[in-house]
Amino acid sequence: MGYVRKSMKRAVANNPYVGRGIVIGKSSDGKRAMFAYFIMGRSENSRNRVFVEKGEEVIIYPFDESKVEDPSLIIYSPVKVVGKDVIVTNGDQTDTIEEALKEGRDFRDALRTRAFEPDVPNYTPRISGILHLDKPFTYEMSILKSADGKGKKCNRYTFEYEPVNGTGHFIHTYVTDGNPLPTFMGEPERVLIPNDLKAFADEIWTNLNENNKISLYCRAINLKTGETESVMYNKHTK
Repeated sequence: MGYVRKSMKRAVANNPYVGRGIVIGKSSDGKRAMFAYFIMGRSENSRNRVFVEKGEEVIIYPFDESKVEDPSLIIYSPVKVVGKDVIVTNGDQTDTIEEALKEGRDFRDALRTRAFEPDVPNYTPRISGILHLDKPFTYEMSILKSADGKGKKCNRYTFEYEPVNGTGHFIHTYVTDGNPLPTFMGEPERVLIPNDLKAFADEIWTNLNENNKISLYCRAINLKTGETESVMYNKHTK
């Protein structure tokens, strides 16, 4: 197969439900670290969300607070920064990783204390990523999955990457739609990362399923200057 990378269009188009997804990589000119995080939803509770950017942090809020059924799995901070590390996850394990880093522990150690989400029968995987922006730039990704389909045992997988220009890795919670939802399998998919952040964001957003997509956040960080650029899309707007 050689060194195969797929476009984000190919990775998500015509798939009704990949769930929540994280992409991390390096721009094709090698000058910027880039990441994306998106959420999708099938229920009214899941779809009732928007991303809000507050400084370096991204927070998920309910679009209509009167419709919130269970806030525990839908309201969290998917993006936080600790020193030269950027954390991006699909749940409150963002806080677990943040606390561990501040205590001098690491990404893998933090996630040993967590498991998949307790949403029977799906047992949604917890997916996480971290960008280490010190020199040289590296990144890690993780998925915590039910080992037995019964929510009794957890398998924890961590992947560590030395970045390649124009290449990223994409991990998501589900293979596609289903009941129960089929959990993501294998290692993160290798995908193409361009130089243009907006083009990257637009490629993801326009190819996510129109009915189920909710929000997308993308950020690029200049590896020399630390300057950042972000693009955010919310299906619901005030």
